[in-house]
Amino acid sequence: MSAPLFAVFGLGGPEIILLLVLGVLLFGRKLPDIGRSLGKTVVEVKKGLSGIEDDVNEPSATRASIEPEPVKAPQRITPSSTPKFDDAPAPSNPPPKV
Repeated sequence: MSAPLFAVFGLGGPEIILLLVLGVLLFGRKLPDIGRSLGKTVVEVKKGLSGIEDDVNEPSATRASIEPEPVKAPQRITPSSTPKFDDAPAPSNPPPKV
């Protein structure tokens, strides 16, 4: 049997009411926005935890294992397959006269 969250921290009724009053005084009109963003954060954390639980509980046989490609032996390059380069510069066209 689990205890309520406020009981875990040793908070009673008057302490919770005091915290609520302080929250309203400090945050005022922004309190709904803060509650909304806190709710979205809790939902995202739960989604992340369920994703981690799925990864842990998934059997290893169904996981796609990443295997590296086999290492190939170096190949010799024959002289006939090497590209041939001319040492002469490419012919240039003279600039046009203006």
